[in-house]
Amino acid sequence: MNKLQMRRYAKLLAKTGINVKKNQWVVVQAELDQPEFVEMVVEELYRAGAGKVTVEWSHQNLLPLHYKYQKEAVLEKFEKWEIAKLEHRVEELPAMLYIESADPDGLKGMDQEKYTAVRTARTKVIKPYRDEMENRYQWCIAAVPGKAWAKKVFPDLMVNTAVERLWDAILVAARADGPDPVREWLHHNDELAAKCDYLNRLKLVALEYKSKNGTDLKVGLIENSSFCGGGEETIDGKYFNPNIPSEEIFISPKAGEAEGIVYSTKPLSYQGELIEDFSVRFEGGKVVEVKAKKNQGLLEKMISMDDGAKMLGECALIAYDSPINNAGILFYNTLFDENASCHLALGRGFNECIRGFERMSKEELKAKGINDSLIHVDFMIGSEDLEIVGITKSGERVRIFENGNWAF
Repeated sequence: MNKLQMRRYAKLLAKTGINVKKNQWVVVQAELDQPEFVEMVVEELYRAGAGKVTVEWSHQNLLPLHYKYQKEAVLEKFEKWEIAKLEHRVEELPAMLYIESADPDGLKGMDQEKYTAVRTARTKVIKPYRDEMENRYQWCIAAVPGKAWAKKVFPDLMVNTAVERLWDAILVAARADGPDPVREWLHHNDELAAKCDYLNRLKLVALEYKSKNGTDLKVGLIENSSFCGGGEETIDGKYFNPNIPSEEIFISPKAGEAEGIVYSTKPLSYQGELIEDFSVRFEGGKVVEVKAKKNQGLLEKMISMDDGAKMLGECALIAYDSPINNAGILFYNTLFDENASCHLALGRGFNECIRGFERMSKEELKAKGINDSLIHVDFMIGSEDLEIVGITKSGERVRIFENGNWAF
């Protein structure tokens, strides 16, 4: 891989993704796949002003071993030092950079009943700390190639060639393949902000989705909520980009207001396995039926995590003719595939979609209609014929998407 371009990508994550501040503590979480790139990222973080950078390594192949040999009670248990670590992060609010590279099928064959039970138990402990940190720190999710992931995307290529091809695809998708990715993202964020401004002026109360594949769904929106996209701000005004790549304009719909059925258009990678060719049907705002040609049981477990898992937490709008979709590559990774075309998310909503959220309690936000859940799982619904109509408070119908793309 071109080392200069890798360095530019590392700089993008430090300066645009995290937007690290002087003397700030940054935690980097990464797999063992690209240590050279992680070194570059750490150096760029320091060059950008970080006072301390901590790298937390993981290795996906260890997880099935833990679940094979450890008892459920052992896996669920939080040690005192783990709780102390969570408390310390709430207090210090380090910026977090998550670098993904895991195998989409890496947990295939693992005991999913056990995994789901343990994950649910541990998430219940983690969630209060995560809620306390929400909107108070910068974070960014990005990716680098792993060998198994690259072979999944390019099965006919030799491993090293597949990794090179995946590097190229990631950099193009992340708008980091040119001479100045940081400047490119300044322009990109401006374009996303302009779309948000237009949609917010419409004061929509609902969205209607229709596609020839059978999708026919109406979703209610929260009064005084906002469409967001691209860069975000912490409560104290630190600007950052949580996802690189990102092509989406998103909003959190009103929990309990969704009617109809929606069909997936890309596989969903969940808990290290793929759920494929599935549909989700809503009545009274909640999922009442799911069907999938592959891993329906896993999909059913996902929506049974808690009551909020059966309701929508996000509606994201992305043109079908997006750079990611036009690349013609199925990444088998939600960070990329969700940015190929429109998607929805089941589970937790985004507080920042409510104007004045920083002055509201969790209970007040929930009363407004922000969904709460242990999960937030995106699944792709965009198609080349997807039509989306927005409905205003006065009943006016405004075409938002036509033939899969923006209508304005």
